[in-house]
Amino acid sequence: MTEEHGGIEVAVVSGLSGAGRSTAAKCLEDLGWFVVDNLPPELISTMVELGARSSDAITRVAVVMDVRSRAFTEDLGSVIKDLDARGYKPKVLFLEATDEVLVRRFEQVRRGHPLQGQGRLADGIAAERSLLSKLRAEADLVLDTTGLSVHQLRTKIEDAFGTEAGTRTQVTVLSFGYKYGLPMDADLVMDCRFLPNPFWIPELREFNGNDDEVRNYVLGQEGAEEFLDNYQRLLRLVGTGYQREGKRYLTLAMGCTGGKHRSVVLTEELARRLSEDDGMTVKTVHRDLGRE
Repeated sequence: MTEEHGGIEVAVVSGLSGAGRSTAAKCLEDLGWFVVDNLPPELISTMVELGARSSDAITRVAVVMDVRSRAFTEDLGSVIKDLDARGYKPKVLFLEATDEVLVRRFEQVRRGHPLQGQGRLADGIAAERSLLSKLRAEADLVLDTTGLSVHQLRTKIEDAFGTEAGTRTQVTVLSFGYKYGLPMDADLVMDCRFLPNPFWIPELREFNGNDDEVRNYVLGQEGAEEFLDNYQRLLRLVGTGYQREGKRYLTLAMGCTGGKHRSVVLTEELARRLSEDDGMTVKTVHRDLGRE
């Protein structure tokens, strides 16, 4: 959807108030874009130039604009032309919806329209639609959010502005010890204490789950491989559902008594298996390893 110039991509997000700009901005942030909301039009070119000189610290800039910005239409149009002339080729996303839906959304949040003044909601919407008609006509992508849920809108934004890496589910597999308490940020918690504890094997006690001796012992126990096979299948189903619902971050907690042996082994093995699945980027964290 976007083209690069000087190592940086530029997108401008605008449209009717209530049509989903905030959702689009949050989605772009999750996709790795540097998002600036309602920046004065005269500063956009400066910000893009600074980003282009940031030694790859900023590679994707999205500017979210609405009618609250002064001299919105004239200045923004000239800025887009200026960026285009410099070779940045900004892509403009315009969000809209029907008057009926916009009125309902404003009434649900009990807020007035920024152009309403002393008039009705419908007056403000009509004025904004007229003000933005030229920008809409020149937009690269127009999305009508009338019949879209938040999740459906996110999917369309991801399709237009995301990369394969940016749309992958970020999975953290975390080992922990129940004796130190449950991890507060876990989405799913699995108890590994159904397997024999290597702690009670004298020659294994001083090792941990990263050592081959403990790994071979734990994975060799009855039920270990079957558990991993079934749990991986369940996580594929859950992960697909999370993706449909727009959830891009998932923390899986694997617990044993002290967080040193069984949970570490199963965390590493589960992460290895999940990393081979499409649509997931996986990392491991061993919260309590080394505490005893």
